[in-house]
Amino acid sequence: MALTTQQLQDICKKSIPIIKSAGHFIREELGKVSNPDIEEKSLNSLVSYVDKTAEEKLVSGLRALLPEAGFLTEEGTVTQESKELNWIIDPLDGTTNFLFQIPVFSVSVALQEEGELVLGIVYEINRDECFSSWKNGGAFLNERPIRVSSRGTIAEGLIATGFPYYDYSKTPQYMEVLTTFMQSTRGIRRLGSAAVDLAYVACGRFDAFYEYSLHIWDVAAGILLVREAGGIVSDFQGRESYLSGDEILASSTQVYEECKGIVGKAFY
Repeated sequence: MALTTQQLQDICKKSIPIIKSAGHFIREELGKVSNPDIEEKSLNSLVSYVDKTAEEKLVSGLRALLPEAGFLTEEGTVTQESKELNWIIDPLDGTTNFLFQIPVFSVSVALQEEGELVLGIVYEINRDECFSSWKNGGAFLNERPIRVSSRGTIAEGLIATGFPYYDYSKTPQYMEVLTTFMQSTRGIRRLGSAAVDLAYVACGRFDAFYEYSLHIWDVAAGILLVREAGGIVSDFQGRESYLSGDEILASSTQVYEECKGIVGKAFY
């Protein structure tokens, strides 16, 4: 039987202290990680004991909250298993920012029920901003309701993206989109945490966000935030095949068609 809206709200409320606790641990470790503590999992994909310990803390707390749920986690500190309910966890989204002491990084946690996103929380650690959402419950920033931007065109808007950092196969297409947005918007930002980018779309700070070659744990929580805040999420062609993170476009309803036209034309 599917979780009710009230049950999801309760789970969300109980999840937030667990997520914030992991975030507080991460903040306490800022500036303490030395080069020998850092591993390169793949090209430009860094990890340290901070990511792994934060993930262990999240898994422990969330398992106690929902013993029946499985886990899909970035660092693989727990057995990856698919169940009716599954937590999707990125313990430190923006690891490179964290290691270089650039203050934009977050904890991203989503809950999936039979393949559908039903809960999403992004905790931006440095500003102590907790973005939360659950299916049919709306989206919130520190418990206050949020909505996507109401700006009517991209000419009035601010766009977020993530630069390719390991998959350079679509660099020409990416640069074409970047150039178009550069010339036709208020500006472009690259913060270094896709989870934060999506949260900022949800609360109207950004009008749109696009990136390719991400992973499910980078985007799962943010996707639900944007949708519950009244926005639209798709791949670059407008299809609902975005959960993998291979391609993602998230925006307000006002500028979605305009943005989709730009990225779709360049990539397809």
